[in-house]
Amino acid sequence: MTWTVQTITPCFYVGDLPVFGDLVLAPMDGITDSPFRALARQFGSAMSYTEFINGLDIVNQHPYLNERLKFSEEERPIFFQILDNDPQRIVQCALFLRQYEPDGIDINLGCSAKSVVNRGGGAALLRSPQTIAQIFSNLTKILDIPITAKIRLGWNEQSRVRQDYLKIAKILEDNGAKLIAVHGRTQQQRYGEQADWEAIAEIKQAVRVPVVGNGNVRTPSDIKHMKTITQCDAVMIGRAAIGNPWIFSQREISQVAPSEVLRIMREHLMRMIAFYGMTRGLILFRKHAIQYLRTYPITRDERRQLLTTISPSQFMSCLNTIMERLNH
Repeated sequence: MTWTVQTITPCFYVGDLPVFGDLVLAPMDGITDSPFRALARQFGSAMSYTEFINGLDIVNQHPYLNERLKFSEEERPIFFQILDNDPQRIVQCALFLRQYEPDGIDINLGCSAKSVVNRGGGAALLRSPQTIAQIFSNLTKILDIPITAKIRLGWNEQSRVRQDYLKIAKILEDNGAKLIAVHGRTQQQRYGEQADWEAIAEIKQAVRVPVVGNGNVRTPSDIKHMKTITQCDAVMIGRAAIGNPWIFSQREISQVAPSEVLRIMREHLMRMIAFYGMTRGLILFRKHAIQYLRTYPITRDERRQLLTTISPSQFMSCLNTIMERLNH
């Protein structure tokens, strides 16, 4: 049985768009493809974000675009996330993406990867408030769907201490952003150190649009704690959801029986194969498989065998053998 969290009335609105639920799967490059987004929604994630879509790849019509832009109706509401630093190109890209009928467009202002920030994208834009204002002003004037943002708490510790994040949040709201997702770390911190939930609470108090909190949420108790501290409208969960979609049903992974883990792994693999084809689907599923099994005492040989099988039937046979051993 798959557990989902259902609400009768919307928990919040993104513009005029109702969102039924207050847990959200974070966009993650190389992870949150259509199969995983659909699985997370099945377990209770309230909305979906694509992996970031590079603006230059849209302009140049990169071959990977078709995959990144595919989504199923069960993933709605879905937001296409754009990664770029040029206001004109972002508008061009957003207009191109609009034809695919997403529920909204999200602008990535939080990616901390060096390959991104070194060319001025992601969290690097936090150092250029006027560019952010221009981007959102342009988009909200041209598009008829909600425009949202995912940010960090600034570029470095100095910007965090100055509370530049409050300035950025107000600029976003004043220029038409309908939701702000906040990762409670700076670009400099990447994923190290504890996320600053108090700063997320300050942003929530400073703006009227919904605020989604992100960072250091690994368990159902973390979800409750973040809600209490930040009073945010929703909690966004990233790395902790890989191999653990049960977190969107607020279930502890320790409470999930191995038989259920096996069943969901099989379902996830079948979704991957249907989306990518047999060979590639299996290869791409391996990184998820290791995370599903991370709490189990898997031997080195079992891990090697699982990650080198060349067919789904061999993979499932190997997985069944492992899980049978763990059940005894």
